[in-house]
Amino acid sequence: MLQKEFKFEILAELGVISESSKGWRKELNVVSFNGNAPKYDLRDWAPNHEKMGKGITLTEEELETLKKILIG
Repeated sequence: MLQKEFKFEILAELGVISESSKGWRKELNVVSFNGNAPKYDLRDWAPNHEKMGKGITLTEEELETLKKILIG
């Protein structure tokens, strides 16, 4: 089975939430995956963004809702 090429482009690095002893960082970025509309993306990244862990993506509306939930 031939796997489709997976592409991503980090459009904006918004902040680092934490860093592990191995150098992986949990980051909030704006990322476009496979040329789709950019989304807010929260996940672990290896140094220099050469590998990524599992994460979540949020639209701007979803991020605003999350913000309201967290702030109260």
